Amino acid sequence: MRPKSRFTKRPMRPVPRNCAFCDTKTEPDFKDIGMLSKFVTERGKLVARGKTGICSTHQRKLTVSVKHARHVALLPFVVRA
Repeated sequence: MRPKSRFTKRPMRPVPRNCAFCDTKTEPDFKDIGMLSKFVTERGKLVARGKTGICSTHQRKLTVSVKHARHVALLPFVVRA
């Protein structure tokens, strides 16, 4: 008989498995700050695709768009607390 583990599994949150960009047939654009801000945390980090439900192709394009928007100064690199 195995001893009980100290670690318990957390209940999994249901993640939407349909990509928002594939559904609307759009591509991530660095000029659309409202759309990009949905995929960036309040601290300025990109949200993982496992939490957002975006496909891998659009996640890579989204990453490039966020980096481009930061370079053009539409999004901040670091959010100061």
